[in-house]
Amino acid sequence: MFKKMFKKDKAEAVMAHATGQFVKLEDVPDPVFSQKMMGEGIAVKPTSGTVVAPVAGEIIQIADTLHAFGIRSELGQEILVHIGLETVALKGEGFKVLVSLGDKVTVGQPIVEADLDFIEKNASSTVIPMVVTNSMENKYDFDWKAVTDVVAGDTVVFESKAK
Repeated sequence: MFKKMFKKDKAEAVMAHATGQFVKLEDVPDPVFSQKMMGEGIAVKPTSGTVVAPVAGEIIQIADTLHAFGIRSELGQEILVHIGLETVALKGEGFKVLVSLGDKVTVGQPIVEADLDFIEKNASSTVIPMVVTNSMENKYDFDWKAVTDVVAGDTVVFESKAK
């Protein structure tokens, strides 16, 4: 009991990673995301190609094909942002990465500039899923926000609390 009384609650707000329309992960037209095989999360149907850091943290992954990146947050969440669906086949075309592996980033910092017109013509969707890949470890409680239109780096889409 005393341990719980003095335990400091650690929580983190996770912001929208792109500006556009909020999409529930279950509604993403790709079973890897919609069935949460990679973890819990949300998605955005973007109206702008600027994809930003949803949290402060460290860049721990940049896909060779530039269509995805990973951030380890200060709370320890490993967040994967996947730009578009079936975009690995674009082999990096249409993506400009603005950071390097190991960089420390701040909330709202631009990470990738994506050419949405190119992606729309050459991939199956422009939707951008964002998943907490280590959510299956059951270390976090999530508070999902009821939002519709989101602004990159500004709209809180969920809050995570360490268990």
